[in-house]
Amino acid sequence: MQTFSKILSITALTASLALGLGSIAKAEQKTDFKVAWSIYVGWMPWGYAADHGIVKKWADKYGIKIEVTQFNDYVESMNQYTAGAFDAVTLTNMDGLSIPAAGGVDTTAVIVGDFSNGNDAVILKDKASLADIKGQNVNLVEFSVSHYLLARALESIKLTERDVKVVNTSDADMVAAYKTADVTAVVTWNPLVSTILEDPTAKKVFDSSQVPGEIIDLMVANSGVLKDNPNFGKALAGIWYETAALLTADSADGKAAREAMGQASGTDLKGFESQLAATKLFAKPADAVAFTASGSLPKTMDLVRNFLFEKGLLGNGAPSADVIGIEMPDGKILGDTGNVKLRFTETYMKAAADGSL
Repeated sequence: MQTFSKILSITALTASLALGLGSIAKAEQKTDFKVAWSIYVGWMPWGYAADHGIVKKWADKYGIKIEVTQFNDYVESMNQYTAGAFDAVTLTNMDGLSIPAAGGVDTTAVIVGDFSNGNDAVILKDKASLADIKGQNVNLVEFSVSHYLLARALESIKLTERDVKVVNTSDADMVAAYKTADVTAVVTWNPLVSTILEDPTAKKVFDSSQVPGEIIDLMVANSGVLKDNPNFGKALAGIWYETAALLTADSADGKAAREAMGQASGTDLKGFESQLAATKLFAKPADAVAFTASGSLPKTMDLVRNFLFEKGLLGNGAPSADVIGIEMPDGKILGDTGNVKLRFTETYMKAAADGSL
């Protein structure tokens, strides 16, 4: 499966900052909305819903139109959203903070769809212990969630990034790189993880299930657009939970949906289901509400914002990790209360849980 999921680069960040300051989606009442998504196991329901009439069904219910566009380049989808060309986009919690929020676009997480629960992993060649990573070159997509996972893995054994050397490697090149003699350690995500682990020399020594709930996949929307058009948020929630229920159904229709999503992502039913097994999918809205309202989310976002600040990814000259405010569902804010640019809300997920969509 060709995937560009979860990549972050300084070039993309710089571009998004420039775009975001120049053209932010106007907040006003409207009837036509545009949604961007990219290929990743937890986001495949959006493409399926668009292709099978589920998007139209919920848009029609609220008297609006929703155009859903697939991007093969994850960073480009976020850049286009930040530029105001789209009203909503799929992204991770980390990228939501570092790209649109850092680019000045007030963004709200409408749906907390899942978190990686093994899809992202640290892999060593012919070494079975994470401690063996010390002193090695580690190939990964720099400043991506792979970089974040490495930092968390090293922290777990009281090492830091100074104990290794990061080698920036494109996801497109990761499998081929692992096969070379010089590459002895990689950090990447599925389906690349599964492919690399087929090599008998490859040993998984740490994965995202060991930092559960930290790599979160979201559907976010421009906060101003959402405020003036709450029916857009309701429609997104309706689309997600109807499709997620089908995705997880133990039925012929459920299997057919998983097979279709697998094919659309470049794999087969078995491959897609293996990726799904390493994903904590919030198919039920009540589960998503409970996770979003839990005390773990502020702790996670504190880890994420500090990681991004240390890497210089919260904007040029950012004085501290507090430079951007992050609002939690209970109204509490991490960081600058006068510059809130990333918000988590239960509103639309709770409406789905209450049956009030």
